[in-house]
Amino acid sequence: MKISTNSKLIKRNARIGQITSITALVILGIGMYITFQMPEKFSYSLLALIVGFFLSQIGMYYGNRWGRRPRPDEILDKSLKGIGRDHTIYHYSTPTPHLLVGPSGVWVLLHFYQGGRISFDNKKWRQKGGGFVQGYLKIFGQENIGKPDVEAKNEVNALRKYLKKELPDLTDIEISTAAIFSNPSVTLETGNAPITAISPKDFKDIVKKKSKESPLPESIIKILQDSLPAPDSNKKKKQD
Repeated sequence: MKISTNSKLIKRNARIGQITSITALVILGIGMYITFQMPEKFSYSLLALIVGFFLSQIGMYYGNRWGRRPRPDEILDKSLKGIGRDHTIYHYSTPTPHLLVGPSGVWVLLHFYQGGRISFDNKKWRQKGGGFVQGYLKIFGQENIGKPDVEAKNEVNALRKYLKKELPDLTDIEISTAAIFSNPSVTLETGNAPITAISPKDFKDIVKKKSKESPLPESIIKILQDSLPAPDSNKKKKQD
């Protein structure tokens, strides 16, 4: 499998997360100092605490997505190893963060760290369990599962918009979506969900099966792979 990763973007966003988190701690510390040492300036301490908390949320957001190892792109690369060199996966270099193109088709991939029980019922996604860390992150609003189907729809629309502009002849090409949950502790009860929610291993099996049973024509694969943007900072490598 060929891999194209926008390393420059990853490093930049990871740095933003680090700087924002450190700044948040400093401001929160100042707020606490004012609270205990200068209680008459309560309004200043309150402002510092609010700003510090807001920045901490930004830092956590960037840290979880760009500074946390293994990152989503690394997890996807490892989990898809062995699907064949005629597939190419693009990370942060196309209109959608993770895009897989090859004989199995065109896939928009969403990655989720969440553990516990993930279910879909009555048009709602639910997450239960996952341990103390997951519960802590949910309280601070950084690891909620959200609406994977809506997110996938938005990503597909962004990709179709790109194709309409750059490759109008492929505007009607089928675009598949998959929400990949990599946490070993996750239990998926999403059989009636509007998007495929799946483990990395099961998704790999689907890719291999589609590649054999209903492969995307090589001519279309070549057009797509040749036209997709590749930032100068991309580091390309191959996996069997």
